[in-house]
Amino acid sequence: MKLAIVALLAGSAAAFAPAQTGRSSVSLNAFKDEVGAQAPLGFFDPLGMLDGADQERFDRLRFVERKHGRIAMLAFLGQITTRAGFHLPGDIDYAGHSFASYPNGLAALFGDNAIPTLGLWQIIFFIGFLELGVMSDITGTGDFPGDFRNGVVHGNMGWDKYTDDQKRWKEAIELNNGRAAQMGILGLMVHEQLGSNMPIIGQL
Repeated sequence: MKLAIVALLAGSAAAFAPAQTGRSSVSLNAFKDEVGAQAPLGFFDPLGMLDGADQERFDRLRFVERKHGRIAMLAFLGQITTRAGFHLPGDIDYAGHSFASYPNGLAALFGDNAIPTLGLWQIIFFIGFLELGVMSDITGTGDFPGDFRNGVVHGNMGWDKYTDDQKRWKEAIELNNGRAAQMGILGLMVHEQLGSNMPIIGQL
């Protein structure tokens, strides 16, 4: 639990340090107009992670921020969905244990009724596969850090139909939703350990 919280905090440390414009500069002013530097905080880098940073360093932090934001959005929605009683149908193993038979939240990973160790390793290897073979800019053709289209063109649908201003707006939406989700899943993890009774979600 402590490790998970520390990792999430580290990932979100640059969350408000606002995407890529092709510039290379060691001046903080070079990043003040990036996507994500917006009201009410504007450019916000309390840990000084961008002090003396160049464009490559900024792009790396932005990539990590997007990745952690996407994971947090999935995690938060996963919490809401499973605690509402929605689980995958069928069994999780040949022994006949259903997906719904395991507890929600951190209890599914730690505790007496947690997923078996081999099952946990399967999850970890699957995540590794996604990290290395799917959720990466394999072709190097991404328009921004975290663009995993890998050269796929959607024609008149999706990202390719947007103007530059619309793309910037969409990027900002994803960043803000990811930042909120990082705070949201962290809050749920903490309240789960406190045994809180949350509105909508219920008893954690």
